[in-house]
Amino acid sequence: MIRILLVDDHPVVRMGLRGMLDAEPDLTVVGEASSGAEGVELALAERPDIVLMDLRMPGGDGVEATGRILSSAPGVRVMVLTTFESDRDILRAIEAGASGYLLKDASPRELADAVRAAARGETVLAPSVASTVVRQVRSPAPPALSARETEVLRLVAAGLTNADIGRRLFISEATVKTHLLRVFNKLDVADRTAAVTTAMRHGLL
Repeated sequence: MIRILLVDDHPVVRMGLRGMLDAEPDLTVVGEASSGAEGVELALAERPDIVLMDLRMPGGDGVEATGRILSSAPGVRVMVLTTFESDRDILRAIEAGASGYLLKDASPRELADAVRAAARGETVLAPSVASTVVRQVRSPAPPALSARETEVLRLVAAGLTNADIGRRLFISEATVKTHLLRVFNKLDVADRTAAVTTAMRHGLL
């Protein structure tokens, strides 16, 4: 029997989930929580096999609760079940250790099968969520510029020359050039204009 804890701030949602899951011969709901904090407390007390976790709730969000549960009870598996599928929500949940990410429009059969898969140790993602994860993996992370490199590049974008930037920042023109060369290398560009446009595209300016 797979033991399940429901964490969702909407009583009607929890009632519907309990009805669907308890109807399965190998699934049983052992508890319900209406907030992230309550979910952590119940998970540690009940040690269910699976926690079905909503993301946005009062008393701490689902990602925070997921991290707390998994750090204290690593044998418990947490599956996110939510209406939200923004890139940020998905990546935060996966980084916190969630074993799956499903949307609330999943059918009863899809939900039951996903719970069983998670209990077997598999990772379960809704198709749209899987596409987001693949896209994020394929897109390289934006390069990181130091605070001074960002400052220099911002002044370049404002139209200042290397000499102007040196006077503004109280550094030598040679030091400005050194910072810019490092920026060019990190952004894989060859000139000032390309550095500015590339940085803007990555949200670095």
